[in-house]
Amino acid sequence: MASERRISQVATTIPVRNVQAFAACSADELTAEALDRYIRPDIDQDAVLEEHSDELPVIDLGRLLNPESWEEEAAKLRFACEEWGFFQVLNHGVPEEVVLNIKRDIQDFFKLPLEIKNVYAQRPGDLQGYGQAYVVSNDQKLDWADMFVIIAQPPEARDMKRWPAQPLTLRKSLEDYSDELKKVAGSIATTIGKILNIELEQMDDKYAVQAVRMNYYPPCTSMPKKVLGFSPHSDGSFFTILTEVNSVKGLQIRRHGAWIPVKPHPNALLVNVGDLLEIMTNGRYKSIEHRVTVNAQMERLSISAFHNPKFDGVVSPVLGSTTEKVLYKTVSVGDYIKYHLSNKLDGKKALDHAKVDM
Repeated sequence: MASERRISQVATTIPVRNVQAFAACSADELTAEALDRYIRPDIDQDAVLEEHSDELPVIDLGRLLNPESWEEEAAKLRFACEEWGFFQVLNHGVPEEVVLNIKRDIQDFFKLPLEIKNVYAQRPGDLQGYGQAYVVSNDQKLDWADMFVIIAQPPEARDMKRWPAQPLTLRKSLEDYSDELKKVAGSIATTIGKILNIELEQMDDKYAVQAVRMNYYPPCTSMPKKVLGFSPHSDGSFFTILTEVNSVKGLQIRRHGAWIPVKPHPNALLVNVGDLLEIMTNGRYKSIEHRVTVNAQMERLSISAFHNPKFDGVVSPVLGSTTEKVLYKTVSVGDYIKYHLSNKLDGKKALDHAKVDM
């Protein structure tokens, strides 16, 4: 599985200041001039519709796996993928202890002194490790976040030298969490295959590779409404499974030209369609633009698990009928992810790379 490890080495991220340490500076140091690379003058360009924050579709995985309720729940899943591109999953089967352990250990990791976290800093040209991503020029706006990225699945692709040894239980928590999420990913992929009338064997590799990114968004006390934790983007994955670590709101999705804040359900996993799934469904399932805002007083933490096909494979559009127009090219999984990782986040611009020229 050397190819899975090499994918993380395509990023051309330029090293930037640690945001957690920067956020801890005194008010005198956090001047407008110091914050200039983070300030977004166009952040209020689109409306934020707080009143729609409870409308995100909810899928019951238990009902989805029950033959008696499968058809009704599958219709909800199809609607969520076509109309929202995001949905929350309840009764997902991940043991509560596994979720609590990973949440505890990630919070403890980001509490460690910077010099200890920097032991696992990203190496030049490598996305795995502690640091930033998608920083490709010295004049682009920066995100108000730090992250830690590892390849977690398949097990033979894990580079354990990159996995933090502190807190002492973090490696075990990550392994358990990753293994449980792979089961959930398998159930979701299998159901999507049934809905689309795709041979189930063709869906087996669609979640074979899992990259886990732990996200830390420090509070921004001086100008919280002028910075972003994560720039607007769609995910380059097949689909992504996200866990909110401390239930601090911040995720927003773009819908009908406005931003809708996501109100996380305390017991749910959040799933979103990625670019590769949009390509496979020829645009029927939508990878939706999303962003992360920051809080003035409270830190926000989350865990994103990006599920992808094997990097030496391809993804081709599956047409719903013989008359359906092909909108996307067949893409190499590895090439697409390289392209996505090697550019700054910019809405759904990366997906334009895969569209058929009209």
